[in-house]
Amino acid sequence: MELSTQIAWLFTLAIPIACIAWTVTHEEVFREPREYCAKRCHNGKTIAERKFFYLFTCEYCFSHYIVAIMLFITHFQLLFNDWRGYLIAGFALVFIANVYMSLFALIRIDLKKVRVETEIEERKK
Repeated sequence: MELSTQIAWLFTLAIPIACIAWTVTHEEVFREPREYCAKRCHNGKTIAERKFFYLFTCEYCFSHYIVAIMLFITHFQLLFNDWRGYLIAGFALVFIANVYMSLFALIRIDLKKVRVETEIEERKK
């Protein structure tokens, strides 16, 4: 696969990875399971239990597991056609997905700020 095609795949595959990781770790639809995991992560008896449940509350940590699943499904490799390609692709996908999630978080904060400012202005009238 040509490098330009690999780069296109990299930025495209990072989109669903970011969407899945963000949805599971932040959105309302998964609030109850996330709260359960947060409780188990803080009150777990063993370090393994605490770390296992923590991964469902952290978008960065969770994105590594989503990347592993996506690499298994797509067999995407970056720069090399062997295990090194999977390794490089994995870390690159995690990085790009987390850039996407950071940008999304900034956009949401900005939208919330505008909404709050609008509500304040409407109350003043």
